[in-house]
Amino acid sequence: MTEDLDARAKELDRAHVFHSWLAQAGLDLPVVAGGSGTTVWDHAGNRMLDFSSQLVNVNIGHQHPKVVAAIQEQAAELATIGPATAHLKRGEAAARIVAKAPEGFSKVFFTNGGADAIENAMRMARLSTGRDTVLSTYRSYHGNTGGAIVATGDWRRMPNQYARGHAHFFGPYLYRSEFWATTPEEESARALHHLERVIQAEGPQTIAAVLLESVPGTAGVLIPPPGYLAGVRALCDKHGIVLILDEVMAGFGRTGRWFAFDGYDVVPDLITFAKGVNSGYVPIGGVIISDPIAEVFDERVFPGGLTYSGHPLAAASIVASIDAMESEGIVDHAAVIGASAIGPGLLDLAHRHPLVGEVRGEGVFWVAEMVSDRDTREPLPAAGMGALKKEIIARGVMPMIVENRLHVVPPCVVTPDEVAQALAVFDEALTVVGSA
Repeated sequence: MTEDLDARAKELDRAHVFHSWLAQAGLDLPVVAGGSGTTVWDHAGNRMLDFSSQLVNVNIGHQHPKVVAAIQEQAAELATIGPATAHLKRGEAAARIVAKAPEGFSKVFFTNGGADAIENAMRMARLSTGRDTVLSTYRSYHGNTGGAIVATGDWRRMPNQYARGHAHFFGPYLYRSEFWATTPEEESARALHHLERVIQAEGPQTIAAVLLESVPGTAGVLIPPPGYLAGVRALCDKHGIVLILDEVMAGFGRTGRWFAFDGYDVVPDLITFAKGVNSGYVPIGGVIISDPIAEVFDERVFPGGLTYSGHPLAAASIVASIDAMESEGIVDHAAVIGASAIGPGLLDLAHRHPLVGEVRGEGVFWVAEMVSDRDTREPLPAAGMGALKKEIIARGVMPMIVENRLHVVPPCVVTPDEVAQALAVFDEALTVVGSA
């Protein structure tokens, strides 16, 4: 009977569901019927350790009882209400969020997710400066709505170039440096010089915002080198440019901090969030607004809004998530498990497997970059990455594979034993693929 449910789920999926970022023919996607903590399972009870956190968003783990209960309680009280109302849970959610932000941030604009958070942050920057251009890096992903996808630097923007006022630059990435750098300090200094030249070439008076992921995630968990984010802040201050830091993936525990930028001596003007704020239990995102930008709209209408802005079920889930993460020490745990288990374990794999070119990360936000040749750093081809993914799944771990990288991004609640289990699977899979 349970096998019938799995078969029915696949049948309906193939017949009626149109999937994002995939060619539709021939899909054979895993069935997920339930989950708890770091584990998911199908109707037949086959279990997988989730080291993808789905789309790097289930920070608190699957089916956290306090978050589920909060959603249920709110649904019983009031399932939905429009944004042009004052609602207690919405206010409590905003208060919880700004309590984690730097001093000088008092307001939150709620959206439906990360992409429309980016859209509205760019809108705020443009309206508050009277300028148009947004600069963002080529190695970035900011979402799949009109402006956010063009702000994105990778290939996904190319079929979607219909938003105005965007230009791109190269951010730091020492392993594949665009700047012939050999040290993190050189990479930082040369990347900042490059950005300043782009600002000069585009015209500082035309640039509304620099938009950066604090730690670029989909592009490869690119840890900022020393001084880089502070240097970007200084350039923005010099030219009157708004600094938007995208914390959609990196925020709320992923790096072992509430916000990733807390570790890099920088305070932005606008902060976007989604994903980890409530682990995606109900769709929500938003913009945390610095007081000077919020004040621009004290007597001026902000021309933006969404039907589900600050949805009560989502707001309740935020309150419960942040409270649980605080009371259970989940953010601190993410920092410790990264430093004591995930990082050392991946470095050990790199020492023993020539396919692993570089390991980088922090908290529960790591990447093992795969190469076919360590000397040339030639990326492992798609066929090799496909084989690696197949071997990992066959051993009961749900991985996240992006281009030539294995992203190791479990929920923040992952245990040392679960890390050891996943590392053993990666070890076996790398052995098989490396000997092929």
